[in-house]
Amino acid sequence: MFSSSMIMAILPELLLLTLGLLVLIFDIIWKKKESGRNLGWLTAGGLLLILVVSAFLAKPAESALVFGGMLRYDMMGYVFKMLFIFGAMLTTLFMMDSEKLGNRGESYILLLVATIGMNLMASAADLIMLYLAIETTSIPMYILAGFLRDDKKSTEAGLKYLLFGAMASTVMLYGFSLIFGFTGTTALVAITGFSVPLALGVIVLIMVGIAFKISLAPFHFWAPDVYEGAPTPITGFLSTASKAAGFAVLMRLFIGLFPATGEFADDWTMIMAVLATVTMTVGNVVALSQTNIKRMLAYSSIAHAGYALVGVVSVAKLDAGELGVGSVTFYLIAYVMTNLAAFGIIAAFSKIAGSDEISAYAGMSRRNSGLALAMLVAFLSLTGMPPFGGFVAKVFVFAAAVKAGMIWLALVGILNSIVGVYYYLTVLKVVYLHRMEGENEEAHPIPLTRPYAIALTVLSFAILLIGVIFGPWFDIASSAAQGLF
Repeated sequence: MFSSSMIMAILPELLLLTLGLLVLIFDIIWKKKESGRNLGWLTAGGLLLILVVSAFLAKPAESALVFGGMLRYDMMGYVFKMLFIFGAMLTTLFMMDSEKLGNRGESYILLLVATIGMNLMASAADLIMLYLAIETTSIPMYILAGFLRDDKKSTEAGLKYLLFGAMASTVMLYGFSLIFGFTGTTALVAITGFSVPLALGVIVLIMVGIAFKISLAPFHFWAPDVYEGAPTPITGFLSTASKAAGFAVLMRLFIGLFPATGEFADDWTMIMAVLATVTMTVGNVVALSQTNIKRMLAYSSIAHAGYALVGVVSVAKLDAGELGVGSVTFYLIAYVMTNLAAFGIIAAFSKIAGSDEISAYAGMSRRNSGLALAMLVAFLSLTGMPPFGGFVAKVFVFAAAVKAGMIWLALVGILNSIVGVYYYLTVLKVVYLHRMEGENEEAHPIPLTRPYAIALTVLSFAILLIGVIFGPWFDIASSAAQGLF
């Protein structure tokens, strides 16, 4: 029997599905009128309405299992759902003026389907539901990555993402099947009875799949090519909301399977500590030598996955568990805002300049001072400079590691952050100090359309707001953590 809590638990998904049907219908109607932007405004406006309605109506009063234990209706799922819907809304604004992407209704529908999958990933309480949610997210993203059929890099990105993603999903599914085979259940709350060899084997198999989704080293090899080849607005969504969904799964799955009081907590903690160290180091070191800004941000995204994983490591320590989950959630909120802004700026610039090379950004501050200012905010936040959101986010994840007794891991993160400062500031140096060779920058302006201007203004303000007034945001992140303990 359906109850009000069951409806509220899937209210955002129901509204997203309704919006997708509306986009499908109006795509047929408006194509006859050759009105491409209307679909974008419909999708963005619909997502804003869904965000507002869900924020007031879908907030859970207490944690509960619904739909026969397939989904968990709790604050963690609620917070991540709001984050995914917000990310999809801003991505829609960036898509609207993207050639061969913004005037096609199927691109918006695929984005909405992927968002539904991410929402289900964040609240899945059963292995079957979790796997279905992951594939519901992944398949539309495979298509969107290769959406530009006339672009060889885009088709290559879509094919690589599909092949590597299918392989990673297969390995993860095998890990799920072992859990069911040895325990007789797929419900996360009921899975018990692991032996040591089985537990370690399951950890490795599941981590292969999740590490691919969030681009942890050494499973990061797909990210630079896919990020470079995919349409830039899709790259932004893939590097932020998709990664946040992967971390939501990681925290919910491993806290459920290997709790802090369990005998295997130390095993998976050490595995993740090693992964975090390798991921941070590889991402930052390789980013130093990049000349393409999308590839540089791809390796930067890998490094940031390592920073977030530092907070996950502390979850296994009983006295630092809630701080660990809260710090990761806060980190992901700040990261989504910051990286969406970075890729939005790249989309706006490359649309006019026709290049993603860092050298092409010479003189950008004179071609559009507002766009350069947004880039300054985004990149300083990525470096971890105060008073931006990225600084507070790193403080919290490193503080969680220290509280968990992993001081060495916090030091590794701080050292890697220092390395990251170099390549972010290198780009800003080109933007503000370099000049276009033989050209007058003022004669080559970079106009910003209304969707870009709205999205970048909102994101820049959000990055600064999270960094300056971080208390309420961290309270929200902490409330998400409390539902897991």
